[in-house]
Amino acid sequence: MPKKFSPELRDRAVRMVYDRQAREGGPRAESIRAIAPQLGVGLETLRIWCNRYGPTEPSAGSSESLEEENRRLRRELAESRRANEILKAASAFFASVPD
Repeated sequence: MPKKFSPELRDRAVRMVYDRQAREGGPRAESIRAIAPQLGVGLETLRIWCNRYGPTEPSAGSSESLEEENRRLRRELAESRRANEILKAASAFFASVPD
C-alpha cells in the first residue's frame, strides 16, 4: 500500500529539488537523487511530483509581457538618468552661486 504524504511535504520537496538544481546546476535527476533520501521519499515519487507540481516554462503570451515590461523599464531608466543629469546640473549651479 502506498504511503500518503502531506501536500506541505510535497511542496517542500519540489521546492528543494528546484532550488538545489538552480544553485548547483546539473540535471534535475541528480537533485532528486540527493533530496529524496533526506525526506524519506522514493525517487520515482519525487520525480513525478516535480513533473506535476514543479515550475512551468513561460508561455508565449507571458514572454510578450516580459518584453513589454523590459521596454517599460528601459524607458523608466532613461527618464531617471535624464532627471539625474538635471539634478546634477542644478546642484553644480547652486553650489557655484555665492550667498
